[in-house]
Amino acid sequence: MIKTERDQPAYPLVALITQELARPVNQDLHTLKQALLEQLGSAVTAMLFYGSCLRTSTTDEGLVDLYILVDHYRDIHPSIIGQWANACLPPTVFFFRTTTADGRDLRAKCAILSLADFDKGAYTWFQSYLWARFAQPSRLVFSRTPTARMRIELAVCAATQRLIAETLALQAATFSNDEFWTRALTLTYGTELRPENSGRPALITQQNQHYFSDLLAASAQAHGAAFTPAPDGQVFINHSTESQRRRQARRWRIRRVQGRVLNVLRLLKSLFTVRGGVDYAIWKLERHWGEPIKDADRLRRYPLIFCWPLLWRLLKQRRSA
Repeated sequence: MIKTERDQPAYPLVALITQELARPVNQDLHTLKQALLEQLGSAVTAMLFYGSCLRTSTTDEGLVDLYILVDHYRDIHPSIIGQWANACLPPTVFFFRTTTADGRDLRAKCAILSLADFDKGAYTWFQSYLWARFAQPSRLVFSRTPTARMRIELAVCAATQRLIAETLALQAATFSNDEFWTRALTLTYGTELRPENSGRPALITQQNQHYFSDLLAASAQAHGAAFTPAPDGQVFINHSTESQRRRQARRWRIRRVQGRVLNVLRLLKSLFTVRGGVDYAIWKLERHWGEPIKDADRLRRYPLIFCWPLLWRLLKQRRSA
């Protein structure tokens, strides 16, 4: 994807995000990275670490969130169906397990996405699925080439600017750093099947307070920014108009419907296209409902037959939410 000069993020934002992506990770991440590279080989173009394990600096108690970027889906999916499903409804998610040198189990939730789709997700996707995630801190734990690294750095910058631009008009007339990010993340969480409670956006904001503060300040310096620091330096002034607020509110209502439908479709896709996909779907649904799924073993053996009651329950909940 070719970016125009106008599309490029301001330099302070690039420098900040490049530094964040390059921060070191612990040995467990290197263990996961090496095990995935041994299994997937040259198909892997880059690997990004993000999510709750990054925020809490724990990797052996939860599920590590990884994005595996590839040049072509055919490089990683042996079947035409797998390639088609990943291209039509990215990303494809699978579970991965490995063991550390001292015998500890490591588990990861790996999302497969092409580098081209990662670009599109950050720059042009209407849905917030990708740019909502990578406006938050992440680490580039592997990159096969300097060119791929640069593309990822710029795409993460674009994701940050996109989240700010798409939520700004729905912020208050004056807002603090914490208020901005809590509101922005609340909007994105409303578009997905999330098991977390309503306090999670505020918690994420607090856990990343200094980084988010630097992001917002750097973004305010960008050309054409629609918000500016107040004279006291404690809050920002929102210059959005009422028509912008109404238009943005409409867009988020559409995203709420679109995002939840896409989440259900991605979950359904994982049942049939990914090794370990049924286990991922069961884990996702159990987290969402807060209770174990009855007859999970039967679902594992015959997903095409026994997935439909669960899908119907999920859709009914989405309509009433």
